[in-house]
Amino acid sequence: MEDTYTILQVIARSWGAMFMLLVFLGVIAYTFRPGSRSLHRETADIPFRYDDKPATDDAPDRKEPFKEARQ
Repeated sequence: MEDTYTILQVIARSWGAMFMLLVFLGVIAYTFRPGSRSLHRETADIPFRYDDKPATDDAPDRKEPFKEARQ
């Protein structure tokens, strides 16, 4: 009879690889599903959501604390 390590190694090589392949394909399918373009576009614009104007060069000289952009 085989020891536990060998049995787990066989399971990990066959079923573990199949599980990881299915998870990978599921993530790819979820990413490229129809109708997800607007969600990805919104997510990509998060860093620019609250920008009102470009940053100025005098930022390091400021004495007052920074004010958060959202109000």
